[in-house]
Amino acid sequence: MKDALAIHRWLLAHQVHHEIVRLPRAMTCVDDLPELLCARPAACVEVTVFEVTTRIGRESVAVVGSVGSPPKPGLVGGVLGARRVRLASAFTVNSVTDYAAGLICPLLLPDGLTVLVDERLTGTSELVHTPTGERHTALRIRADHLLTLVSGKPIDLVHSRSRREPATFPLAG
Repeated sequence: MKDALAIHRWLLAHQVHHEIVRLPRAMTCVDDLPELLCARPAACVEVTVFEVTTRIGRESVAVVGSVGSPPKPGLVGGVLGARRVRLASAFTVNSVTDYAAGLICPLLLPDGLTVLVDERLTGTSELVHTPTGERHTALRIRADHLLTLVSGKPIDLVHSRSRREPATFPLAG
């Protein structure tokens, strides 16, 4: 499983200013971050993993968004043109992300995982917080720095129902 040290080393190697924050108590999931850090939910970034069924088959899709506006399965399905979208089980989350379920950092996600980014997170230099895969730490980083390092496609999760795009998934190698 990936952890704060792996993220810290990776960010140092990429010369990205950041801070690993020690939490006052353990968090059970990313939803605890706003309370633990006295931060706005919109300034706390989460990764939600869905199991998506399309004409091609079933794939896991990670959606990076804020704790204050979690992605809705129907909107994700509308963007991908999916037949069925549901939250992934903890086992699936652990195996496809290599992070503990509920504590996923948007950094260091596997290359083969489809990642979508809520475009409401883009275009700001505000400090945001995200889990590190550990219960006692969080990552503090500028949103624009974080999102330049996330290899995901920006999507509109507010108005996505009216547009349908074909699902695009990386080819399994």
